[in-house]
Amino acid sequence: MADGGSFDTFPKLLLRNATQFGTRPAFRHKDLGIWQTWTWAQVAAIVRAYAAGLHRLGLQPGDKIAVVGSNRPKLYWTMMAAQALQAIPVPVYSDAVAEELAFVLAHAEASFVAAQDQEQVDKVLSVCERVPHLQKILYDESRGLDGYADSRLIAIHDVIEDGRAALTADPALCGQIDEFVRQGDGSDIAVILYTSGTTGASKGVMLSTRGCIDAASDTTRFDGLADHDVVFAYLPLAWVGDHYLNYVQGLVAGFCMACPESSETIEQDRREIGPTFYFAPPRGFEAMLTRLMIRMEDAAPVKRRMFNYFLDVARRYGEQVLTGKQVPLRGRLLYALGRLLVYEPLKNVLGLSRVRVAYTAGEAIGPDLFAFYRSIGLNLKQLYGQTEAFLYVTCQPDGEIYPDTVGPAAPNVDIRIAQSGEVQFRSPGMFVGYFKDQAKTAETMTFDGYVKTGDAGFFDEKTGHLKIIDRAKDVGWLADGTMVAPKYLENKLKFFPNIKEAITFGDSREFVCAMINIDPVAVANWAERNNIAYGSYQELAGHPLVYDMVAKDVAAVNHSLVKERVLAGAQIRRFLILHKELDADDGELTRTQKVRRRFIAERYAPLVTALYDGSHEADISTEVTFEDGRKGTIAARVKIRDMQATGSAESLGKAA
Repeated sequence: MADGGSFDTFPKLLLRNATQFGTRPAFRHKDLGIWQTWTWAQVAAIVRAYAAGLHRLGLQPGDKIAVVGSNRPKLYWTMMAAQALQAIPVPVYSDAVAEELAFVLAHAEASFVAAQDQEQVDKVLSVCERVPHLQKILYDESRGLDGYADSRLIAIHDVIEDGRAALTADPALCGQIDEFVRQGDGSDIAVILYTSGTTGASKGVMLSTRGCIDAASDTTRFDGLADHDVVFAYLPLAWVGDHYLNYVQGLVAGFCMACPESSETIEQDRREIGPTFYFAPPRGFEAMLTRLMIRMEDAAPVKRRMFNYFLDVARRYGEQVLTGKQVPLRGRLLYALGRLLVYEPLKNVLGLSRVRVAYTAGEAIGPDLFAFYRSIGLNLKQLYGQTEAFLYVTCQPDGEIYPDTVGPAAPNVDIRIAQSGEVQFRSPGMFVGYFKDQAKTAETMTFDGYVKTGDAGFFDEKTGHLKIIDRAKDVGWLADGTMVAPKYLENKLKFFPNIKEAITFGDSREFVCAMINIDPVAVANWAERNNIAYGSYQELAGHPLVYDMVAKDVAAVNHSLVKERVLAGAQIRRFLILHKELDADDGELTRTQKVRRRFIAERYAPLVTALYDGSHEADISTEVTFEDGRKGTIAARVKIRDMQATGSAESLGKAA
């Protein structure tokens, strides 16, 4: 495996890869059902021509080029070509509504936009008046754009072909492009990534090329990634996880990035491509397990019994087998049989058969969910990170995997816990600052150069690994002094396949309450098996039997809290099931699907009030945004269910 070495910019790494891994696959993309492949040598030639074409269109060093769309080779090549010219790519979430898109384009002062297709082009055109710097709109897929007369529109393919022809005809242009690459420096801004806005307005995080490369070099060594590896590039382009785990690690290690055909074909494409390094947020692993459990409910009784038997074997022996610890002979034989009959077929169905290293992050994963995947032989690990760190703050070394920690500091990262309990760090990839916001940059940094994460945590006394409790400002206390960690409680609830999302409340209150989103796939499947008729998500969410089912899950969470001395008094006393799914378009989730708790508390204030005033139902009317951008209103009468606390008065303290 090669590391960044003296190659301090991405274009220099690309040229190195073209020489060192020239015939190895760099990108794959499934189009019209067929996988296409480009080698590193081919990509280097395409990017060089693309850079020449962009230069001829007027893209200058320091200019910003926004990249809007899903994972497509040409959009990744847009970033590479821009960086070759010392311009700065600004990825934008493909599902961003026009308002969000306009904010990023205007704030970043984007002069160019590279868009995936007609949908993204239409969004850009709809906000053009608010983006005064915009000069050109490039697009990848031409379908539906033939009749557009805007002079700013041009196909990426045409830009590349123009650049290729110009390089052939003009040796001086070749020298210009080469000189841009040579002059590139590790201190240059490589990319601006806009935060998801969980705690406020989105901020443009500026990252340096050397910082990105140094950080990725450390982690490719840590996990032994090399040019023979394959990653499945399906994560949002604008998220730091995709930029780090796929784009930068791919350039550093020389491995292949495989892009799915569409969001609808991700599962099938993952099975076909067989990634060896894989990342999914906890929600992704939850969804995979939910679909798996639904399929098993419909399986023949003999298969269900075999499945459950060998899952029990995996729970007893799987972790020891995975980490190479001693296992009794009977356990080894049973696990080997389980691997043949259940575990490997399961991983094959999920497209995880070839995975050597898998990660999850973004929020805490339920311990039982984490243990399930490791027990069937998936080397799943957790990392803790932030955009401002260029992802990694911690990661778990092989052989030191604990479900309730996120590991020790990542290589060359320094972590400390402030007196307030806040986690603070310094790292190779830490950000240069927020674009056009020196005040916020200064507010995020300590006087001695550490980044304030805003998360509360501590180092486990036994393992020395970091534990994250919650956002520092979200940790609260009940009126009797019992600690309330909302995210911790919510993750416990979301382990159950019937619960897709949860929001808990309790700070300065007498007890804890929860709002719950049911998982429409899991609950609809359950309803079908039980002959329960319903006409909409709202009707299903309000069904008494659905409330009974969710009440059992909440009771199980309360029972588990009895064993945790600090949080035993934070059991959930009342809950309701929301009449609609939380949606990023409605501002309730970020684009990385994180709950915006404060916004939800304000938006659903009547429901919060009803949870605490003893009401058994409450009326709510909520504005929603439809897929086509139209606004509408959903009204409902939401039921509220009481729960009993579990455990003794001694274990619950005053809350009992």
